[in-house]
Formats: sequence, C-alpha cells, structure tokens
Amino acid sequence: PALRALGADGRPAAGDPVEVAARWLEAGRIVAIKGLGGYHLAVLAADGPAVAALRARKRRESRPFAVLAPDAAAAGTLVHLDPAAELLLTGARRPIVLAPRRRDAPVADLVAPGARDLGVMLPYTPLHHLLSDRLAAPYVLTSGNLTDEPIAYRDEEALRRLAGVADGFLVHDRRIEAPADDSLVRVFRGRELVVRRSRGYAPAPIGVPWPFPRPVLACGAQLKNTFCVARGNQAFLSQHIGDLESYETLRSFAEGVEHFCRIFGVRPAVVAHDLHPEYLSTAYARDREGVDLIGVQHHHAHIASCLAEHGHGGPVIGVAFDGLGLGVDGTLWGGELLVADLVSFRRAGHLEVVPMPGGAAAVRQPWRMAAAWLDRIHGDALPGLPVAERHREQWPVVVRMARAGLNSPLTSSAGRLFDAVAAIAGVRDVIGHEGQAAAELEARVDPGERGAYPARLIQGEPLVIAAGDLVGAAAEDVAAGVDAGRIAARFHRGLAAAVVRAVRVLGEGSGLRTVALSGGVFQNAVLLEAVLSGLERERFTVLVHSRVPPGDGGIALGQAVVAAANDRR
Repeated sequence: PALRALGADGRPAAGDPVEVAARWLEAGRIVAIKGLGGYHLAVLAADGPAVAALRARKRRESRPFAVLAPDAAAAGTLVHLDPAAELLLTGARRPIVLAPRRRDAPVADLVAPGARDLGVMLPYTPLHHLLSDRLAAPYVLTSGNLTDEPIAYRDEEALRRLAGVADGFLVHDRRIEAPADDSLVRVFRGRELVVRRSRGYAPAPIGVPWPFPRPVLACGAQLKNTFCVARGNQAFLSQHIGDLESYETLRSFAEGVEHFCRIFGVRPAVVAHDLHPEYLSTAYARDREGVDLIGVQHHHAHIASCLAEHGHGGPVIGVAFDGLGLGVDGTLWGGELLVADLVSFRRAGHLEVVPMPGGAAAVRQPWRMAAAWLDRIHGDALPGLPVAERHREQWPVVVRMARAGLNSPLTSSAGRLFDAVAAIAGVRDVIGHEGQAAAELEARVDPGERGAYPARLIQGEPLVIAAGDLVGAAAEDVAAGVDAGRIAARFHRGLAAAVVRAVRVLGEGSGLRTVALSGGVFQNAVLLEAVLSGLERERFTVLVHSRVPPGDGGIALGQAVVAAANDRR
C-alpha cells in the first residue's frame, strides 16, 4: 500500500515516509501510526521527556504503555521471556505479552510506572517492520485515542481527533473496516492467560457443547466491554470495546454489534444484559425491540464464562473476585463464592461487607476504603497510622459518612479490599486508572516472605470470610514498621488461605469437588497461584481462564451461555 508521512496539519512531508517518521521519533516527537485495527501513538521507549509528553497529551496519567521491539532478541533485553512467553510473542496472533521487566531494560520509567511487568510486542504489519528496521530500537506503541475514547481507525477521524496529540502521522491507504485494539496476554503455569482479547483473537468463535436454541446477543459489562453474538454451537466474542462511559464508546459498541450481526448472519431473538440499570450496555439491551430480555447477575456471568471456556455445565463452586457488580440484594458484590451452574446460582459465601464512603469516589481514592475498614475495626480508638495522617483533614468526614451510610453503598468487593490494604501499606492512596492500587500491591509482593495473615470464617448462610482480620493485621504490621513488600505478601497469602478454607467448607456441605475461578482479581498471578495451589492440595479440580479474559472482557460470553441455558430449559 502507498505510504505517506503527514504533518500535524495533515499536509504531506517531503521524503521517504518511513525515514521521515523515524527522524521525528528520534527528535522526541509523537507519531501517529496507522496499523491493522486502528491508529497508534508512538515515541521512542527510552526517551523519557517524549513519554512524559505522550502521557500528558493522551491524558493517560499512569496506565502502562506497551513497547514494540524489533525482534524477539531485542524483546529479551527488555523482559525475561520463558519459552511459553516467547512462543506467544512470536506467534501469528502477535499480542502484547506481559513479562517481568529486566532491571537494565533501556526503557524510560514512565513507560510502566509502578509495574513489575512490561508489555512487549513484535511488528505485525509490513509498516511496523519497515519502521522497526530503520529505528533498530524499541518504541512505545499505544492506542491512538484520548483516555476513555475508542481507538481512532478512520483516516479523517484520526487526523481530527489526534491532531492535538501527534506531531505527525505515518499512514497507508488500506481501509480499516472495524477497529481492534492490541490483545494482551500473560503466561501462567506455562499456558496463555488472555487479559484483553482483541486483534488476532476476535472474532474467532468459541465452541461450546450446548446449542443456542435461538440467536443470542449478550451486551457485556460497563468496563472493559465486549459483546457476544451466538448461534448454533458457536459464540462470537467481540474485540475489546473499552469502558462504556462516553457517547463515542457507546457508538463504537453499537456499530460493532451491527457489524457482527451482519457478518455472522445473526438476528438476535434473546438479548442478555447485566442487572445494573445504569450500565449503558443494559440501556442498549432494553432499547432493543422484538426480543426476549434476560438479566444475568454479574458474578454468575463471570463463573459461566469460565464454565463455557471449559465446556463444563456445572454445578461448581465458583469464586468470583472483582471490583464491583450489582448483586441480587441491591448491594455491590465483588468477593463471591457461588454454587452455580449455567442456569442459576446460590450465593454460598462472600467477603465481609463494608461501606464504600463516597461511592465512586472510593474507587478513585483507595484511602477511603482504608478509612471504612479501619473504622470498622478500631472505631474511635484508631491507632496512629500514616494513611490517616496523610488524609487527616478529610478522614473524620469520610468516617462519619461511612457510619451514617450516606452515599456509602455496602460492598463485599475483593478489589476494594486490595485498595484498602494498598493504602494502609503506603503503596497507593489515589489511582489514575482502574485496578492500579491492586496491581501495584501485587508488584510489591516479597517472594521470600512465607507468612500469612489469619482470617476467620464466620459460619452461616451465606458463609462470610472475615476480611477485616486481614486489614487489621496489615495495619498492625505498618505500626510495627514492617515493609510494604512483606505486608503485601502476607496479605495475598492470607486471603488465598481463607478462600481455600471457605471452599473446603462449601465442598463438604455440597459434595462438589470442582471449583471455577473468575473475575478481574484473578488476573493477579500471585493470588491465582496461591489459591490454585491451595485448592489442588485439597484435591479439588480447578477451572481457570485461558482463552477468555477472567475480567469483565469475558462477561458477555457468560451472559450468552446463561441466556441459552435458560432458553433450553
């Protein structure tokens, strides 16, 4: 295809386009590059000021960037690659592969601040190969958009939307029919674990052993949205759409649904959606006419997606740990133990419930969750802790808010539990992107620490894991001067041990010996390994994700198979 280098004003630049773009990058400029599924923004990975400028212009404060290396050998100078990771990196799908960053990697700190892993990828179009051969150096390659917007993929739109971000454009004349972000994977126990399923993976069908009696559209979740259309014995899970929090992303979602229905010949008769009435995906479902609607509880959908991936109909004990999802009792769930099959579920256990002072503000400011938990544990006898001192002016107001239940919905969220411990340990008080505090707490885990915080099981229906015990133990260690790495390790190990004991109790009561692990928290490799190893020692059969994201990117598949199971019934 014909190549062109364009200035920020859209005017052609003289000279060989690849050479021009390379010189721009070497001069510290930001270049928008047209790829296979949309535009990317690029800077040299070692150029700290250029990376900082990209963050400022893209309005992406802290979420890690991916780095494109010229070849596998160059990628090996950035991260530690085991054979399985190298196989994924060099495979035909060419995803971004998360791997442990090398201490001496020639990459600016702002590329992935606070992260132990770095996402690396290899060239996957001729244009990427040409530019990589010319530069012979790794460069950041991140989606061409502003934060919370869909990726730009139409030429005129990209020139308009990215004009304030990019200093120049490297484009080709091949039309992009549908947008697709880069896929993101990691290796867990020698197997692929898909974190974001998009370019190279979608829309490859996921076969299931149960028929869809009528064509299904599943609308997915609000965050990290994907949708799913299904017919026969095949489910077509979409590429990553993003967070449905703007008109532009909702339009991309709607266009994607129509595109999938057209190319796969699906006219949905059943439309599945999340129970949350304020999700834009739910509103879209309810606006469809001439279809049967089915609401699917968020965490049931998580477990069902794991079952679908394994072709297992249940029942199983499902452990669904994530940030938030509306429960059938109107509270915000997120640390759930379910006895579930594809048709229905029973909430058999959960993490201890605590207020979320400020609602959404508590997601953005993890210290608020620390305040809620510490007030639950200590009340007015709170010991002197750095987190309370750092927020001494707002702390009393937030505590009163939590006590009064004023804009403080109750939650059992595992994600918010991680947030509280991260704030108490001094890792992160305020986040720039969803899941940041939990990810940074995982990155701080001291692998040599063998201790684990104890947590009681409160017997009843449902069973409750006393998560406050973990928070209290972390606070005691902070007061005693224990470093954050040991606190993080003890917390992870303690939570995993409590989950294993809870599953054992539920297994004894139900006779079930198969467990499914799902939800975004199980992207945490430290927790996943600890829970999986513990359950295996108890001789449970454990189902974990591989081809479908454990996070909200897999919700739509779960919704689809739950809808079909109820349709068959």
